[in-house]
Amino acid sequence: MARVEGEGSLYVKVKGDKVDDVQLRIFEPPRFFEAFLRGRSFLEAPDITARICGICPVAYQMSAVHAMEQACGVTVNGQLRALRRLIYCGEWIESHTLHIYMLHAPDFLGYDSAISMAKDHPDIVQRGLRLKKTGNDIMTVVGGREIHPINVKVGGFYRVPTKHELSPLLEKLAWARQAALETLQWVATFSIPDYEHDYEFVALQHPREYPINEGRVTSNKGLDCDASEFETYVQEEQVPHSNALHARIKERDAYFVGPLARYSLNFSVLSPFVRDAALNAGLGPVCRNPFQSILVRSVEVLYACDEALRIIHAYEPPDTPAVDVHPREGIGHACTEAPRGILYHRYTLEDEGIIRDAKIVPPTSQNQRTIEQDLARIVPRYLDLPSKQLKWRCEQSVRNYDPCISCATHFLKLTVDHEKEDQGSDEE
Repeated sequence: MARVEGEGSLYVKVKGDKVDDVQLRIFEPPRFFEAFLRGRSFLEAPDITARICGICPVAYQMSAVHAMEQACGVTVNGQLRALRRLIYCGEWIESHTLHIYMLHAPDFLGYDSAISMAKDHPDIVQRGLRLKKTGNDIMTVVGGREIHPINVKVGGFYRVPTKHELSPLLEKLAWARQAALETLQWVATFSIPDYEHDYEFVALQHPREYPINEGRVTSNKGLDCDASEFETYVQEEQVPHSNALHARIKERDAYFVGPLARYSLNFSVLSPFVRDAALNAGLGPVCRNPFQSILVRSVEVLYACDEALRIIHAYEPPDTPAVDVHPREGIGHACTEAPRGILYHRYTLEDEGIIRDAKIVPPTSQNQRTIEQDLARIVPRYLDLPSKQLKWRCEQSVRNYDPCISCATHFLKLTVDHEKEDQGSDEE
């Protein structure tokens, strides 16, 4: 099963003046992580799955540990739960900031890359790099290192930080919260294409907090289920043009996961400070324009900074770094909110805690069908553009979803197949 680190291309077939077909082709070869997990101890899953992604390893670790704990009948609460939320905040900050400043902002400002943007806006790019580093610092303090943290385990952590170790983060986060607010105000000045669609948004919902680690899987069109029922409602399908599986809601169609879905389904549980900042930036309680995803990611960076400050101020080291987890035969399911959207894990364990079977559904796989449908609606508006400008608009549209493709800054090879009715075709 492929994960979408790697190259992609976009094929657009135009018949007359209409788009006849759109294919987002992901041809990274299969990576077989689910197969690697078979026969391994349930305790190894967090470290193995973290290697799926260098940008969001915590998401894979958290979905893995929650699924294992569910299978073993264990719940982690108190300060251990708070620390998990804190390290996830660090990942949201660094991942979203990387996307906003390095990958997506150049599209809106007319630059080929963040490097060329930095020549004209060095202070802005430096702010982005420092903001990203704040997220990495949280991951280092709580997780042991910023890339593929080594301190996360089933049941909690191998060791927990002291208050003294967390305290230097307070000054950094106070600066980061202000920088995140300035980031939101900055991206609010961008020229945003006028485009909306009535998506089925799917995200976790929690009654008391903006969802990160926990919640029910819900949508704005009636879906409401526990993570253990995810596969009852969601179906993955292989398509001929992509090594990445597509996902859809059974009996319906494509759905949309990620910041827009989280924000639109959970606006009411954002802190008042963050809600006001979002409204002042021109967002409403629901956002259906994917080009505004850069604003919503900025809102989530602001929230993550604010939430991290709250957690650290309230932190008291727990008595033990982890609760005891005894393996047993069973099936464990979990969904957490990776920066790009819901990340689902399911494991079948034997009674000694050996993994018999594993399934992982990442957010980009879930969004791929929606990305193609968006492009089919957006491309017709720009068919009269020169090839280079059309390519740029298509790349910008795909990057609304922050797909996890390793060379996402300039990954797109665009093929437009113009087919005239009853006449031959030509390819650009």
